Amino acid sequence: MPTVVVPTVVVMGVAGSGKTTVGRLLAARLGVSFVDGDDAHTEAAKRQMAEGVPLTDEQRVPWLDRLHRVLRDHAASGVVLACSALTTAARRRLAGGLPVRFLALVAPSDVLAARLRDRSGHFAGADLLASQLATLELDDTVTTVDGSLPVDEVVEAAERALV
Repeated sequence: MPTVVVPTVVVMGVAGSGKTTVGRLLAARLGVSFVDGDDAHTEAAKRQMAEGVPLTDEQRVPWLDRLHRVLRDHAASGVVLACSALTTAARRRLAGGLPVRFLALVAPSDVLAARLRDRSGHFAGADLLASQLATLELDDTVTTVDGSLPVDEVVEAAERALV
């Protein structure tokens, strides 16, 4: 009998890249749970980011640890997690030895800025974009997907990238 591979996927990228939208749709296609990493931020962290002040690496550690536990707790059943995971160190901490696939949604900065200007009700606004783009580290552990395409095409590309 063939072995069934249960996906543990982090849809990552800067603010406005489409992590939540794509992550939800990808999880539905894969038949696994979806978790939005933004929900694991403290209220203080959300307020800080809403003021346009990026979190420090030290401030991110407990958040990344909470998200690692989510990945660990869903390892047997599979999960798609939306999380910025901008640095190699953050991805290492998130994975913590688990077989995690990282899919980065990338788009031109003008596209990202327009999306952030057009969205409401989210703590991460356009003021954080420059620092996030400067922080983003893409290495050979990350598969990139063009996040500027229409959403259904992004989800299809993400799903193909996992094969």
